[in-house]
Amino acid sequence: MNEVTTGPGGLGGRGHLLRLGAPRDTAAVRHLVTFLVASVVTVLTTRAALAATGYPQVGGGGLHLAHVLWGGLLMALAIMLLLSYVGPAPRSLGAVLGGVGFGLFIDEVGKFVTSDNDYFYAPTAAIIYLVTVLLVLVVEGLHGRRAHHPAEYLAVAADRLTAGLAGGFTPTAREEARALAAQGAGEPGAERVARLIEAVPDDDTDVPDPVRGGVDRVVRWLDGLVDRTWAAWLVISVLLVVGATQAWVGARVARGLVPGLPEWTGVAILTAVGASVTLLVVGVVAGRRAHLRGAVWVRRAVLISLLFTQLLVFRAVQWTAAFGLLLDVLAFVALEVALREERAGPGRRA
Repeated sequence: MNEVTTGPGGLGGRGHLLRLGAPRDTAAVRHLVTFLVASVVTVLTTRAALAATGYPQVGGGGLHLAHVLWGGLLMALAIMLLLSYVGPAPRSLGAVLGGVGFGLFIDEVGKFVTSDNDYFYAPTAAIIYLVTVLLVLVVEGLHGRRAHHPAEYLAVAADRLTAGLAGGFTPTAREEARALAAQGAGEPGAERVARLIEAVPDDDTDVPDPVRGGVDRVVRWLDGLVDRTWAAWLVISVLLVVGATQAWVGARVARGLVPGLPEWTGVAILTAVGASVTLLVVGVVAGRRAHLRGAVWVRRAVLISLLFTQLLVFRAVQWTAAFGLLLDVLAFVALEVALREERAGPGRRA
């Protein structure tokens, strides 16, 4: 029986990317976050290691092997890995290799934007932060604003199927593929994919994926955390600590105590902190009546801090702002999990 149709559940009315055969991976956010985290950790680790060792140079005789070269090599290896294999297995490793490579590359951005190749160019931290924020916005634009089409779930189920056909299915992998196929039910080919999933042989040996295992453990920890009554106050306390630190930096800049920065930068930091605190208060008040609405307002406060305030703070105090950024990111991730749980409702939580 031919399952291909053009009516409801068929090919008619689909977006251009789906018609081109480019469905989004439902696990893409996990891989992209892994890539970004690996990049940021690589930058911070590289800066700390170079400072601790007196900024040694690899090479000699007039040659210097800058670590941007190693970054390019790792990014090339990641691309070759992802282009060489089908199925989901290589993506976690590709995300790590690509992230480390990109971190080594972007760490030397100061050399590329200055005429004297200045690695210590003062705005470097802010530039790296801005690039990271822009990449986060790209991830949000690609995956955070539009729900997955049933055909995308089915395509991802078929992608998981490729791994099963090659190496069998563990019970967990089979259940994951079944769940994806179920969300693509009614699409052309859905019944055949479901039958193939059941036909894949069992595999009792689960090859570990440390990247995915680590991410899953963090998500499970956050799932348990958001159900605790004190978790919301912990997030609010963290945001207040970050806000107080940002306000202190802004006050110093506004008083002209940070060389090389105009005083209006400090005023802008203080204004942004004031906006975040205002939204935070609105979130606390609204959250007493509706948790979801309150979390949305608090998330807006965090976004202002991440997308605007922290950028200016990085410009003012450079790498010492990394701790505040880390707290902001942790609060943002916790809020994302809380919003997902609240929207799903008690009966739909995984």
